[in-house]
Amino acid sequence: MAEEHTGHTENKVEHKAEKKDEGSIKIPKRAFFLVAGFILIFIVGFAFGRLTGNTNGAVVAGGNENGIPSGNGQPVKLSLDGEPSLGNKDAPVQIVEFSDYQCPFCRRAYTQSYSQIKKDYIDTGKVYFVFKDFPLTFHPAAIPAAEYANCANEQGKYWETHDAIYDEQNKLGQGTIEFGETELKKWVSTVPGINMQKLDACVKSGKYKKEIEQDTAEGIAAGVSGTPTFFINGQALVGAQPYSEFQRLIEAELAA
Repeated sequence: MAEEHTGHTENKVEHKAEKKDEGSIKIPKRAFFLVAGFILIFIVGFAFGRLTGNTNGAVVAGGNENGIPSGNGQPVKLSLDGEPSLGNKDAPVQIVEFSDYQCPFCRRAYTQSYSQIKKDYIDTGKVYFVFKDFPLTFHPAAIPAAEYANCANEQGKYWETHDAIYDEQNKLGQGTIEFGETELKKWVSTVPGINMQKLDACVKSGKYKKEIEQDTAEGIAAGVSGTPTFFINGQALVGAQPYSEFQRLIEAELAA
């Protein structure tokens, strides 16, 4: 069984810049100005060693603005400590997902690939899976959803909440689903054993806003320009890819 850690495009693979990505949602240029402050936070954190010297599971990748490995030898280190994660931290393959809870392609990746990856690789100790928030500015429910998930993490219910938010949207149809706090509360309340009073107090405090901003800044600094974007041992895979593409890259890493 996978160990759960509660610390706190479609169809085309981004493989060494060979193919264009589809099935992902891109950030409008103006959004980059909105997150400029987030990038500054990231750079300051990097300078003080927040994201450096992490030998316990940092993902190293060459990155560019398209989220594709650039091969320029300049590593991008992704901070894994304290992030919601599943599996063996010492697994030979690490997958870091930058995602948005209101993004339809993120939901598609969850629906068509995540459960099989979990069964075949996470639960068997071959993959360590980490989730990072990357809410897009034109998805108004993305940040509140990320806050609910992070607050649920305090009760050891992160992944149940993660699944519920995506599963409930699937029940409502395809494409971008419009939802607000009322729907979020209803969906999260279905998670067995969750204390909604504590959860509501946590969300109202806004205590995870900064952490969500830091995830976003880190993603942009690593070259993420759309959601979902995955880093598989440092190799970028962009969009709602079928399970077979994840399997191909994971197996290649296991055989290396």
